[in-house]
Amino acid sequence: MKTIHHFDFNSKKALIRVDFNVPLNDELKVTDATRIEAAKPTIIKILEDGGSCVLMSHLGRPKGVQDEFSLKHIVNTIEDVIGVDVQFAENCVGEVAEAAVANLEDGQILLLENLRFHEEEKKGDPNFAEQLSKLGDIYVNDAFGTAHRAHASTSVVASYFGENKCFGSLLAKEIESIGKVMASGEKPVTAILGGAKVSSKITIIENILDKVDHVIIGGGMTFTFIKALGGQIGNSLVEDEYLALAKTILEKAKTKGVEIHLPVDAVIADNFSNDANTQIVDTTKIPDGWMGLDVGPETSVKFAAVLAKSKTILWNGPLGVFELEAFSKGTIALGNAIVAATENGAFSLVGGGDSVAAAKQFGLSEKVSYVSTGGGAMLESLEGKVLPGIAAILN
Repeated sequence: MKTIHHFDFNSKKALIRVDFNVPLNDELKVTDATRIEAAKPTIIKILEDGGSCVLMSHLGRPKGVQDEFSLKHIVNTIEDVIGVDVQFAENCVGEVAEAAVANLEDGQILLLENLRFHEEEKKGDPNFAEQLSKLGDIYVNDAFGTAHRAHASTSVVASYFGENKCFGSLLAKEIESIGKVMASGEKPVTAILGGAKVSSKITIIENILDKVDHVIIGGGMTFTFIKALGGQIGNSLVEDEYLALAKTILEKAKTKGVEIHLPVDAVIADNFSNDANTQIVDTTKIPDGWMGLDVGPETSVKFAAVLAKSKTILWNGPLGVFELEAFSKGTIALGNAIVAATENGAFSLVGGGDSVAAAKQFGLSEKVSYVSTGGGAMLESLEGKVLPGIAAILN
């Protein structure tokens, strides 16, 4: 795997695909700079080598050129995070971009305007990719969040650089971390799959059964499995069309020697609200008119015992509606059990939007081995797909 550490960037211009698709408030100020911070090691390495950085990214889903999606709004935040002045080009291709790059000196940073102001970006247009390729000597992909897209800047542009292309620090770490879970992880390997729907996780479950020893299931998808086994789930979320498949998955896991752990008790509520009436019941005996919104204390103890024995842990999805305080205890207990296992030497990878949000909300991000920066890209990796942005560097 070729990374930035295989290159000397002295007097070279690095064209870097970063993922600066960051949230902005109504005043167009950045509210979470995590993605910018994640790209810092790559940028600093290139500058310290004596090279310069040409940064390209998308922001939001603009329809043509829209000021609120201009990357000029994030220049100050990038400067604060990197500690270096950042120049801005009002286009990402053409004369404006090429002139800005020509004037760029060693040790400087240039940010190009939003790639998605051009519809050719998402179409993977080769002419657009070729125009981008004129803006650097070495192509660096450091955007895991968009690695699953076959866009001009994430996969097509790489073909114009021959051997002069590589992964940035962040993307290399992402590939390595997923590899630890999917290929080289120390056993026992445990995957925690939560979230609302079985349908969104089926391919992942099927793909990881050959690679893990334990699967912990939580969140709304629990109740499709419980109902498939004949349990009463009241008004809990269920996908009736997946009942047969849920049963098949359980049988397949058994034949492969994989233990599937379902919640044994649930915090149930009479409506979807923080102020709802709640009680703790057996997951197979939820009365009509009530719905399961979190795992119960017995389940938390059971899951913690599985994690304590694990050497490699993947956490993808919360165990309950953690955004509501009344139903956050199960996800917090799970997070703490993962942290305890990590402190005892396990490798823990947290990935997927909701689990990353939960890890941040409950102050767990710094206490696990690695927090992934890509939601969709992470899911597709776990499904066993080769991501276009990664394949383009490896080819």
